[in-house]
Amino acid sequence: MSAPAKSRKRGPLPWLVREEWFLGISLVSSVICLCFGHAMMGGLSNPIVLILILVWLFSVVLGSIISVVRHADHLAISLGEPYGTLILTLAVTIIEVISISTMMLHGGSNPTLVRDTLFSVIMIILNGMVGLSLLLGGWRHREQQFNLQGANAYLSVIIPLAVLSLILPNYTVTTEGPTLSSVQEVFLAVMSVGLYGIFLLIQTNRHKMYFVFGETAEMKHKPVHAKSRPLPAHVTLLLAYMLPLVFLTEQLAQPIDYLVEVAHAPAALGGAIIAMMVATPEAVGAVQAARANQLQRSVNIFLGSVLATIGLTVPTMLVISHITGKRLILGVEHSDLILLPLTLAVSIVTFASGRTNILQGAVHTLLFVAYLVLLFEG
Repeated sequence: MSAPAKSRKRGPLPWLVREEWFLGISLVSSVICLCFGHAMMGGLSNPIVLILILVWLFSVVLGSIISVVRHADHLAISLGEPYGTLILTLAVTIIEVISISTMMLHGGSNPTLVRDTLFSVIMIILNGMVGLSLLLGGWRHREQQFNLQGANAYLSVIIPLAVLSLILPNYTVTTEGPTLSSVQEVFLAVMSVGLYGIFLLIQTNRHKMYFVFGETAEMKHKPVHAKSRPLPAHVTLLLAYMLPLVFLTEQLAQPIDYLVEVAHAPAALGGAIIAMMVATPEAVGAVQAARANQLQRSVNIFLGSVLATIGLTVPTMLVISHITGKRLILGVEHSDLILLPLTLAVSIVTFASGRTNILQGAVHTLLFVAYLVLLFEG
């Protein structure tokens, strides 16, 4: 009787060490920044120090984001719909809002950060993530299918939100420049939240079958994670990863800010870095699903990510900008004003038939390469 009791006592420690070792890295990195952060940031003028600190903090923040998403996914499976969708969406949106807010409030004023981040998320997901998923999935399975009604539902909300948030501000005359008046911002925020709420109602209640296809419908309710822990454990670990993540994001803002302002890097690079951090965990899941011939899951991931980013991040950042008094420039400019509607138009064509192959993947991938080229040579 004493032996089993002993083994039960020792059980949790090996599990935490084996599966949650990255939490230790996150906490140790936070302690290092807390104790030596001022001295380290003082050496950013040295290019080698700047690159080392940037890579280190970016890697730790990215790993923490992946861990947060992993535990949010466990909670989503445990609680089911509609709570599962809400938890995953809110987890990613909170991370994005924290990242943008921290960088926006740090250092010099950067009124285009929200716009640059939103645009980068759309380019990375709708071109990079979609292109890679369709290329790898089409190469392995030749042709893949998905539920056309679900993709149409996503795009019918994404397109007006993207245009009203990132293109319309260039053509309003109430205020100077690519900005919106207070009344226009209130309208945009209310409309974004309202449309996203209606979409959630469609996705989780009235028309669930729009977002499943074939075997996906049967697999949807099966637990994906065989070693899922009790609900309180996932809640505790999610919060444990979130706390150092907030602090480390603030530390990461300093080398990024230095890189953009002092090293004369492209102004949109800060937004692109945030977008990469936020989109990477979901990109991995989307690509893996496409390679496993579960394109419907990929479609739900990448189109759902874009919709959540625009529908929730825009109104949240508008509220934060009013509270902090920071000015926001939302309208995209120059080559981005061509690339954004081109991406939306190609996405309509890609998801118009319910079938995909490597051709669509190649087109989206080339558009992503164009985005990268224009980011540095725009």
